[in-house]
Amino acid sequence: MTASLIYVVGPSGSGKDSLIAYAREQLGAEPGVCFAHRYITRPADAGGENHVALTPQEFDARLHARLFALHWQSHGLHYGIGIEINQWLGKGVVVVVNGSRAHLPQARASYPELRPVHITVSSEILRQRLLARGRETEEQVAQRLARNCQLDNSPTSGVVIRNDDRLEVAGEALVAAIRQYGGVAACA
Repeated sequence: MTASLIYVVGPSGSGKDSLIAYAREQLGAEPGVCFAHRYITRPADAGGENHVALTPQEFDARLHARLFALHWQSHGLHYGIGIEINQWLGKGVVVVVNGSRAHLPQARASYPELRPVHITVSSEILRQRLLARGRETEEQVAQRLARNCQLDNSPTSGVVIRNDDRLEVAGEALVAAIRQYGGVAACA
């Protein structure tokens, strides 16, 4: 097994959280794979991913204490990945994180072992998913779709997983990517 940072990116609503949860169910018991939580200035009951909710003040205090390995801002929220991933990587563990497309160049500069996994979805399905989750207004959904068009330049490296089909299809593709990148042996 090779220590790797599996950096899962894609537009909000592409199903990253669901796919990561699927992969966690399949691989979470393996000692060589860890799934990092994100620290977000969003209430814990906002729906979606299992994250550590912080107030803006708590986030700022942790940022100043240098407790984040990676951090960024998006859509009025602050996101962070804790420095615990450095210890996990140092132990040779494959670490899976829910990252940011806009922050990918900075993350890649800090982590040469970073392996990107790009989750894509059709614009219409993305719009339907964003509206269905009910976290944003129609105007905010339109802004997210416009941002997706800006950031949706073809990935130059990494695995691309299309998530327009059943969860299991893209979920198995993510599990395969984690196994491939990390040299994690498939269970027989």
